Amino acid sequence: MSAAVLALAFGTAGGGKVLAQAAAPSLAAPSSPSQGKTLQRIQSSGVVVIGHRESSMPMSYVAHGTPMGYSVDVCLQVAQALGRHLKLRETKVAYRLVTSSSRFDAIEKGEVDLECGSTTNTAARRERVAFTIAHFIASSRIVVQSDKPYSRIEDLDGKTLASTAGTTNIDSLAREAATKSVRVRIEPAKDHAEGFGWVVSGKVEGFAMDDVLLYGLRASHTKPQDLKVIGKPMTIEPYAVAFERNNPELKAVVDAELRRLIQTRELHRLYDKWFTQPIPPQGINLGMRMPHLLVDSLKYPSDYVPQ
Repeated sequence: MSAAVLALAFGTAGGGKVLAQAAAPSLAAPSSPSQGKTLQRIQSSGVVVIGHRESSMPMSYVAHGTPMGYSVDVCLQVAQALGRHLKLRETKVAYRLVTSSSRFDAIEKGEVDLECGSTTNTAARRERVAFTIAHFIASSRIVVQSDKPYSRIEDLDGKTLASTAGTTNIDSLAREAATKSVRVRIEPAKDHAEGFGWVVSGKVEGFAMDDVLLYGLRASHTKPQDLKVIGKPMTIEPYAVAFERNNPELKAVVDAELRRLIQTRELHRLYDKWFTQPIPPQGINLGMRMPHLLVDSLKYPSDYVPQ
């Protein structure tokens, strides 16, 4: 299967944007009622719609007008696997921008087929969507200005912090503060870039988010040395692709492709591409070796998450 190379951009209802790769019409087998809405939609249109993020570098972000990142590359492989399963002559891919607050609605409304961002698999979220095997494991920490005397959450007592609306980090920050008897005010940011920008401008003292995203934001800043990531990990965050719930056929195809990527070590090559080599738009190299938790989890691929 090959995806066409011509990219088209067009507006969508609700203010989102879809970047679609144009391709010749596909010839596919008739859809089956047992396929579920997602597979029927892909069968009919020949298009897999990937939900991506704006600024979740290096997982899922936009550079030079193009969605990209580690999670996006994983989903491109899954999209081709779906095309093979449905016997499409050619698999087309379209992109739709989603946020932390809109991503699950987009799946439930059928606006995206695969949500490919920095999304943690949790029990509460599994009430709305399905997840496949984790392709990354992050932990929640806090970024602050380097010249501030902060090294742990206790140092932020009485301060205002931020985290992104619709993420697990807001709850984990509140729990951690309560556990440590730290009084903080938490401001919800609309996205990661806004929350990070508030730290840079001094509007808030710290921004709590997954460590990999904090390092990505810090590395892309004009003066990365002016910011530091502090504190012990507050949570463990297994990132996974999200998609339609209660669709066994779809889940079987997605899970099988993740296992193939892991067993062939193609996932490891994708990891190296985004974490140990220069990446767009500024040629930054995060220099992040694969976390031990992820190395261990990939030895026994499973979508099981005890939370």
